[in-house]
Amino acid sequence: MHHSYCKHSKGKVSYLESPERRKQFSPEQLLNMIPLKETDSILDFGAGTGYFSIPAAKRIKGSVYALDIDAAMLEIIKEKALEEQLTNIVPVQGSMEALPLSDGSIDMIIASLVLHEIQPLVPLLQEMKNVLKKEGYLICLELEPKGSSEKAPRITLEGMEREMKEAGLQVTEKFFPAESLYMLVAQKKD
Repeated sequence: MHHSYCKHSKGKVSYLESPERRKQFSPEQLLNMIPLKETDSILDFGAGTGYFSIPAAKRIKGSVYALDIDAAMLEIIKEKALEEQLTNIVPVQGSMEALPLSDGSIDMIIASLVLHEIQPLVPLLQEMKNVLKKEGYLICLELEPKGSSEKAPRITLEGMEREMKEAGLQVTEKFFPAESLYMLVAQKKD
């Protein structure tokens, strides 16, 4: 039982680190598209191997909270941060349902290819909204579902937008950075 989980985890790591993924849409491209300030604090929600955490930490003086449920992923992030001599990454092991951060403490949340896994989504989005500072941003990257043959659960751009509105977030920008990939920028408006 344990063995197959490790294999799955390794497969996940190789996908998360794949050059194809980077070519399609690099973390640098994303960071260039968002209203990032040097003093920001960022939550990388479902950080995985630090695909966004590491490049973000290089750009800002604030903290990057790398949140993942999987301790093995956080170990990878710690190793990378050490290699890159980054001291502003804070690995956070936590569940997706209860964010272990105080309200109004984060300028920007990056949630890449993770929100489609959460049902129901609105309570989490409301929690994210609470963690954000006034005028803070939620950056959401997801794959647009292609037909009904897909096995993986996906959420359409319209569906995600609806969920965000219901949670009290305002979508300010929409991008299609790569084929079948959409990016929503939502802002906390009070």
